[in-house]
Amino acid sequence: MVACKLAFIDCKMPGSDTKENYSLIGAGVTQSADQVVNITEPHGFSLGVAAMPAGTVNNLHVHYTAEVFMVFSGTWLFRWGADGKDGEIIGTAGDVVSIPTWIFRGFTNVGRDDGWIFTALGGDDTGGIIWHPTILDIAAEHGLYLTKENMMVDTEAGAAKPASADLLEPISPAAIAGMRRFDRAAMMKRVVTRDARAYSSRALLDSMLPGHASELAAVIGHGMSQDLEQAPPIGNPHGFSVEWLRIDPGQKVGSFKLREKQVLMVFAGAIDITLDDGAPTRVVAQEVFSVPEDAWRSIISVGDGPTEIVVVTAGDQKKHPEWHPDIIAAAARAGFALDHSGYVAPLQLLPYEVQSRAA
Repeated sequence: MVACKLAFIDCKMPGSDTKENYSLIGAGVTQSADQVVNITEPHGFSLGVAAMPAGTVNNLHVHYTAEVFMVFSGTWLFRWGADGKDGEIIGTAGDVVSIPTWIFRGFTNVGRDDGWIFTALGGDDTGGIIWHPTILDIAAEHGLYLTKENMMVDTEAGAAKPASADLLEPISPAAIAGMRRFDRAAMMKRVVTRDARAYSSRALLDSMLPGHASELAAVIGHGMSQDLEQAPPIGNPHGFSVEWLRIDPGQKVGSFKLREKQVLMVFAGAIDITLDDGAPTRVVAQEVFSVPEDAWRSIISVGDGPTEIVVVTAGDQKKHPEWHPDIIAAAARAGFALDHSGYVAPLQLLPYEVQSRAA
């Protein structure tokens, strides 16, 4: 993970000059040609990090695609609206906040410690961002300008100031006035706090097998849950789903594969993840693992306490894990299989061909 300390036009502003940006999967919305992108392979979404010491501000801007904050550490104040005064909410470790497109938003680390937020953005091409006109004015005082291609030029570092015709034109007051409005009650419907997560202990076909105890909480969109009763609290399309997976020490999720790309962010604890027939890879808290599409994977919790993993999977559609034949056979012996919609059901109630295939 390599930070860029001048990723955005506001990074020289007092109060914002200590923030760091990471592009882990895809470039996201960085405006710096020097940004290090760890994984450039398209995933259908981008994943990055905002790392900000106490008191640091991220200024008002607009996104064209979904922006989801997964708070790893710190205490954060999120604000929104044309002047940042339409509403405010506080997010702490374990909370997930999805800010709607086409509204101004900003956030501040209001805690006492350094803060770390994973950010997921919809699409491989995010379109960049729109800054509030006041931010462009202040940035110019520090020698920073944005071109029409949404790339930053730093004249204090020796670059020539772009011609006026090449500069990004600030958004007009009329356009700002016509943007979407969300009151606090509406925004709270797009927040899933740590305490509000609703876990299912039968969300995966293997969850009820000895040694395979895991729990899954739906957060955003249609993920890989196979519990018929589970529904995401945030359901509008984002281009990806977000789920929270919890595995007790020594327990595991057995071998399965997906057609979609999937990213695992370890929030707490540690896991060993094995792809296909390879050797296990140890992934600890704050680290990220990208699982290729159509790869068999198994996940075992190897920490001292419960492991928590944020699971981001590409696409708005319901995901259908394909289980290893050994898992299907073990589930059948325990009396369970998947129905024709992909949900866990009593094997004895399913058609003969499902029973015979599972056996």
